[in-house]
Amino acid sequence: MALTKQEWLALEAKAHKLRMDMLETTHMAGSGHIGGGSSVADILTILYYKYMNIKMEDPKWEDRDRCILSKGHAGIFYAGLLCDLGWNDPEQLKTFNLTGSKMGIHLDSNKVVGVDASTGSLGHGLSISVGTALAARVLGKSYKTYCVLGDGELDEGSNWEAAMSAAHFKTTDVITIVDRNGAMIDGMTEDVMALEPLHDKFTAFGFNTIRIDGHSFPALSDAIENAFATKDKPTCIICDTVKAAGFGAKAGDYHWHYGALDEASYEQAKKDLEAYYAARVATVEKEAN
Repeated sequence: MALTKQEWLALEAKAHKLRMDMLETTHMAGSGHIGGGSSVADILTILYYKYMNIKMEDPKWEDRDRCILSKGHAGIFYAGLLCDLGWNDPEQLKTFNLTGSKMGIHLDSNKVVGVDASTGSLGHGLSISVGTALAARVLGKSYKTYCVLGDGELDEGSNWEAAMSAAHFKTTDVITIVDRNGAMIDGMTEDVMALEPLHDKFTAFGFNTIRIDGHSFPALSDAIENAFATKDKPTCIICDTVKAAGFGAKAGDYHWHYGALDEASYEQAKKDLEAYYAARVATVEKEAN
């Protein structure tokens, strides 16, 4: 079912707030993974604020949907989201990645409420997700697992072993989402280890594969609905995104996989994010029914 204009605008507003929270957290921490945090922002926003079956009053609800953020370095965005849900104290963001903080740069599921798996050792997320799906099957549960992968971590063979397992066991309740921003810590993915044709690879591994604009809420919504309707094989949604999306001249630059902001850069980033949000709202006004 297509997004209503009201839903679309609400998601845009929420994603903007969370990007601004990430910027503030990066500024307070002194540095952070703003590149991958911003590229995955719309994906995580639509999952938590539209699709995931969760209980705000009970983050550990046994029958909740799971989200495995395999690209755990995007925790600087995820932390703000988990605070926005009311599951963690926003004051913790002030000490993000500082000595003694519960909010480490890769969020620890034993310390941060709402984190379904500790990640950051790239390549493990899809394996965990297949495991949670098989556990649900054994327990007679109907929850879904959303696995958010970085494209750089697809260099890891464990992901492809997990992909074979997902197809073999027909774990259709796992929805794999690739944040395809094209950049990793030491360069562009196609220069470091070429991934294309990525769509064909997942299809060859037995997936229902969809490729979309990962910054379009309507496209994300349609793709997730497609995944729900596919009952004979697992689904992979490849989301074409931009590293450091919304951060002006930094957007698309792999050097901003991780970075620090001086005061001038911080003030400019706020202006850039406001302009980015305004442009996105203008798109809604133009395109929404």
